[in-house]
Amino acid sequence: MGFRDLVLFYVVTGISLRWIATAATHGPSSLVIWLAAWVLLYIPLALAVIHLSTRFPAEGGFYVWIKKAFGERAGFLSAWLYWVSNLPYFPAVLYFAASNLLFLHPALHHYSQKPIFFMGFAILVLSGLTILNILGLNLAKWAHNLGAIAMWVPALIVIALGLLAWKNFGSATSFTPRSLVPTAHVEDMLFWPVIIFAFIGCETASLMAEEIKDARRDIPRALLLAGATIAFCYMLGTFCVLLAIPSSQSSNLDGLAQAIAQTAERLRLSGITGLGAFLIAISNIGAAGAYLAAASRLPFVAGLDGYLPAAFGNLHPRFKTPWISVLAQGLFGIAFVFLGQAGASVGGAYDVLVAICVVITMIPFALIFASLIRLRDRTRSPDDATPATESAAFTAFTSSRAFPASLLGVVGLFTATLAIGLSLIPPQSEPHKVLYFFKLLGSSGALIALGLLVFQLGRRST
Repeated sequence: MGFRDLVLFYVVTGISLRWIATAATHGPSSLVIWLAAWVLLYIPLALAVIHLSTRFPAEGGFYVWIKKAFGERAGFLSAWLYWVSNLPYFPAVLYFAASNLLFLHPALHHYSQKPIFFMGFAILVLSGLTILNILGLNLAKWAHNLGAIAMWVPALIVIALGLLAWKNFGSATSFTPRSLVPTAHVEDMLFWPVIIFAFIGCETASLMAEEIKDARRDIPRALLLAGATIAFCYMLGTFCVLLAIPSSQSSNLDGLAQAIAQTAERLRLSGITGLGAFLIAISNIGAAGAYLAAASRLPFVAGLDGYLPAAFGNLHPRFKTPWISVLAQGLFGIAFVFLGQAGASVGGAYDVLVAICVVITMIPFALIFASLIRLRDRTRSPDDATPATESAAFTAFTSSRAFPASLLGVVGLFTATLAIGLSLIPPQSEPHKVLYFFKLLGSSGALIALGLLVFQLGRRST
């Protein structure tokens, strides 16, 4: 991937329009939460990735960094959890895509409460993305790029409609200094983990460092450009949704398309709704493809290291892709489509899938920040010498004593831990709180225990 591909890759993995819908349901204070999450997670994470990827550039990214900092067990567990966290992510993001497609025509709305539609859509798309990634990144990257490009049109539609609604009808939401202040009530804090989770993505391309044309030079530049874009898009998008509709009328699954539909109807521009909904779906399909490509490299590296069966480390003889790893990623993702839906409504399945994603994903991120602290004084080996193509400014900053590695590590570690803790609390609207809690805790605990078991078996076999 070149610089342009890298920026688009970071954008499509860093921005998900579904989080704008989630934030809008919580009113104006979500704008402050967006800013806080960007400062407390994205910036520390981006600087940590720049610092660690320039010191220890290798295929596997944070798997390598954590292994250097805390040993093989921690490295493997972080890679394992990051990999399995994508399993509930895929059906969740594809459920969101499917819910938006229902806005293409009023006749489709009756499918909104039919799990079979959402399950079938998720399985079909995930199968297609798996095949694309087996055929090669040169082909699969077009799904990522298309998803990044498709994201901008509905984002611009939401912004334009919000401003037009404000001009013609006034704001649907009252923005006052008091309304911008987040409350400390637990129920109001339960969406914070989702906002924090929305800013991950910095780490994705470093997992494929050896497949980037000039990783040392391009990763820092792409991260900073994409980071500013991500924060601006999230905050402006949420603001414009709140201009268009009250927060009480937004929802997690289809809030963005709903805002477009309601505002377009008031402005007599109803033809825009189908286009916006379709492109929202495409952008989320592209994001799923990008994470499938990135996360599948982790079992590939673990297979090379002997912690997973050797087949995971095999490349396809024709396409030169880690096809066993990609295939396993797709098949296990399909399994989570059935697991998340069991005993739940469509909305309940979506919520628990998102919560599992947050809990499992934040553990590797906590270890990344801990590694930043542990490796802050570690010097490069001769094999990691900086080539002439690396940005001198970034190298000087991230290698100097002025680089606040410990502070960034502590801030990021606190933020990741907070997200995990809040995610374990069932939402007030969940009718089956005990089932929700045990499904979340049981799934997370089982995946952690399975990872430790795989590590032990792999170490014995070597």
